[in-house]
Amino acid sequence: MTRGITAWSEIDNGIVPVDDGELFYETAGSGPAVVLLHGGMLDQHMWDEQFAWLVNSGLRAIRYDFRGHGLSSTVAGDYANHDDLCALLDALDVPGAVLVGLSHGARVALDTAIARPERVTALALASPGISGRAFSDPFILEHISAQVAALGAPDGAERYVEHFLRMWVDGPHREPSAVHPGFRERMRASAEANVEVHADGAGAGVPLEVGAADRLGEIRVPTVVFDGDLDSSDISANAHAIALTVPGARRVRIPGAAHMVNLENTALFDRELHAFLSSLDYDR
Repeated sequence: MTRGITAWSEIDNGIVPVDDGELFYETAGSGPAVVLLHGGMLDQHMWDEQFAWLVNSGLRAIRYDFRGHGLSSTVAGDYANHDDLCALLDALDVPGAVLVGLSHGARVALDTAIARPERVTALALASPGISGRAFSDPFILEHISAQVAALGAPDGAERYVEHFLRMWVDGPHREPSAVHPGFRERMRASAEANVEVHADGAGAGVPLEVGAADRLGEIRVPTVVFDGDLDSSDISANAHAIALTVPGARRVRIPGAAHMVNLENTALFDRELHAFLSSLDYDR
């Protein structure tokens, strides 16, 4: 049981079938639904710090592992993450939900809000990726190239994960030694598990996306975007684009954090997310 969940609120978990695969999910609580969408190469446990208080705030918290991550199935062909999410909502009898996503999870949230707007009541986007926007930060491009070079090498998996940590845990403005070692090792363990379990899915299929970069202005739900002051220029640019283009969107800059804002400045992130969720009109 996730620490902090009250005794009356047991966690339910299960498997939802999707085309060529299945998704593992957990849910607890009752009330308006909030879906937590994790970052790439991680899994739903990156939301452990938020899951309990969401439930205890009178909300139904739902989290799951994307295809090719965690306890969900390995990629076996082309797929659409926003279709997978809607299949999960259907299986859980949830007509619409607030989507809280970080990085790749925010990318999926944006795609869903554009492709299936009737299923999304609000967006909280942390360190957001945006489909259709290419990376340009030299730091990120350097490490992506190094990841590609690591593929197939005897120590390739270890190097691949280390470059992931450099990009999306340390960030471009600090060395690994400046990051809390326990936090960094937690992220390493999650990424290593995904690489080990889902390596067979590499190249087996690609996610089909909507090209949200050119369609942000179509979004018509309350939106907040968070980004850390130690993250890459690409993520800062994404956060700026969302705040500038999505009608009514608000940007919250998180100090003392790189990409994983919910885990590096948890108190501020939780306070701002709670305020956003409390401001929503769930009956509209």
